[in-house]
Amino acid sequence: QVQLVESGGGLVQAGGSLRLSCTASGRTFSSYTMGWFRQALGKEREFVAAVTWRGGNTNYADSVKGRFTMSRDNTKNTVYLQMNSLKPEDTAVYYCAADRHASGSYNSRANYDYWGQGTQVIVSS
Repeated sequence: QVQLVESGGGLVQAGGSLRLSCTASGRTFSSYTMGWFRQALGKEREFVAAVTWRGGNTNYADSVKGRFTMSRDNTKNTVYLQMNSLKPEDTAVYYCAADRHASGSYNSRANYDYWGQGTQVIVSS
């Protein structure tokens, strides 16, 4: 399987910024859809952002639009999530995911084949 490793999580004050990274190893294809999801304590895992490796349309959840930016570096097989103006409600474990079929259903976690272990983001008030 493809291995995904997230990094960059941590503790930050409200209004601060963090940049998450997700690096893929193993068999990958430029056509894979890459996504970010998050899961807060006691809540379901929810969609955050997604993009194709070739740099197709980038999509964001309404809750993070204008504050978060997803980008990619194909030479490093890495995607990023730049998180600005963080709020306490952004506190969650953030997961990187890959859809090998590039199904187009970017916001549905059931369509993703590979998942990282997650990285914790805590935003204090």
